[in-house]
Amino acid sequence: MFQKIHELIVEKDVLVFVLIDEVESLTAARNASRAGTEPSDAIRVVNAVLTQIDHIKRYPNVVILTTSNITEKIDMAFVDRADIKQYIGPPSQAGIFNIYVSCIEELMKCQIIYPRQQLLTLRDLEMIGYVENNVSKLSLLLNDISRKSEGLSGRVLRKIPFLAHALFIQSPTVTLDKFLQALSLTVDRQFEERKALKEST
Repeated sequence: MFQKIHELIVEKDVLVFVLIDEVESLTAARNASRAGTEPSDAIRVVNAVLTQIDHIKRYPNVVILTTSNITEKIDMAFVDRADIKQYIGPPSQAGIFNIYVSCIEELMKCQIIYPRQQLLTLRDLEMIGYVENNVSKLSLLLNDISRKSEGLSGRVLRKIPFLAHALFIQSPTVTLDKFLQALSLTVDRQFEERKALKEST
């Protein structure tokens, strides 16, 4: 990987962004290795990654971005090399609402949710004071589902609409009203499964 990056960054007119997802898999804390809980190969990998990063940091046309869900596992020498450290938590309720709307739009395009119905935006709901009427009813229900989905990761949230269809809908097409009921049940199920996993460990 770093050899390919070197080939790219020698071109001064090229701006290179390197994204390393789940960086803890390459930069596991070496103190765990020294304590004997990690193999010595892990130390060599971390040392190699740190050396390579030091080499490419000298070039002005490269930006390294990394992500991690378990930051406490990352070696401090790697953390110290980061110029900016930004915590990004789980999506907010508004973010969750928008994720669900985009998934529902995809399902409406495929006519899995049929007939097509317009969902109000959060701004629209705010403007009407979150008052329920024929137009706002389903959007308010989705807003409630978004509220109870807080704490779930973006990755899980994107799966939930498709799981709702797979688990609770027994027909090729479904109305938006019935789909939202299935969505709500799927969110409940996600939290039940999480709780069961925690209790079993």
